[in-house]
Amino acid sequence: MTFFEMLGAAERQNRSLLCVGLDPDPARFPEGMRGDSSRIYDFCAAIVEATADTVIAFKPQIAYFAAHRAENQLERLMAHMKRVAPQVPVILDAKRGDIGSTAEQYAIEAFERYGADAVTLSPFMGFDSVQPYLKYHGKGAFLLCRTSNPGGDDLQNQRLASVDGQPRLYEHLARLAQGPWNLNGQLGLVVGATYPEEIQRVRELAPTLPLLIPGVGAQGGDAKATIRSGYRTLGGATTGAVIVNSSRAVLYASSGEDFAAAARREALRTRDVLEAARV
Repeated sequence: MTFFEMLGAAERQNRSLLCVGLDPDPARFPEGMRGDSSRIYDFCAAIVEATADTVIAFKPQIAYFAAHRAENQLERLMAHMKRVAPQVPVILDAKRGDIGSTAEQYAIEAFERYGADAVTLSPFMGFDSVQPYLKYHGKGAFLLCRTSNPGGDDLQNQRLASVDGQPRLYEHLARLAQGPWNLNGQLGLVVGATYPEEIQRVRELAPTLPLLIPGVGAQGGDAKATIRSGYRTLGGATTGAVIVNSSRAVLYASSGEDFAAAARREALRTRDVLEAARV
């Protein structure tokens, strides 16, 4: 299956719009693991096993592995997820953005080395920095569009005087991703949960693209407002998918030996809140 087919199947099978972000910080690990970067795989694998039937996707953030020289543990984790949760697509959160020849190498890293089903990208160097990823048919690419950090206003919310209608930059990106850049139907957008009105605006401009929405949980985004702003159906079928990410609230639901069980409880709770919002 393609990434987007996997996404739809996971949504139906697990009755979920929740994505669990895997951002392992050894300083926050439970007792017995705390401060030990060699246990990153063990910690993340336990979270995956505890939540695999509650999610629409997993999203490992590559910096949390690379900072601790744990890329080999990420490789093991990616393989583990394919074994224990083959029905759940994996989005590698890398936010890459570089010239075409370098982007080709990053695409090899994401899709061949790590075996990701999709990757996050920064589109601000233009289409030629995105195109190498689209050569991997069946894979997905999520472009940063309207991010949840306050500094996103510095660029994303500025108007483009040279474009008809003077859209804001994030609006222009949404149009490009829905239209001429989406050559093979592989693109999605990253839109922060802290801006529900702008999620709605992105959805108007990109009615069929999947939206990866971080910021629910520890970052303060409202789950119900997020779903109502971005999730769309037609005849009972999803037409505008949303993938609502929660990382810290799930990963660090407990600092004790019950951390995996606590993560499952929090994942189920968040999943149910999201499910209730889309009814």
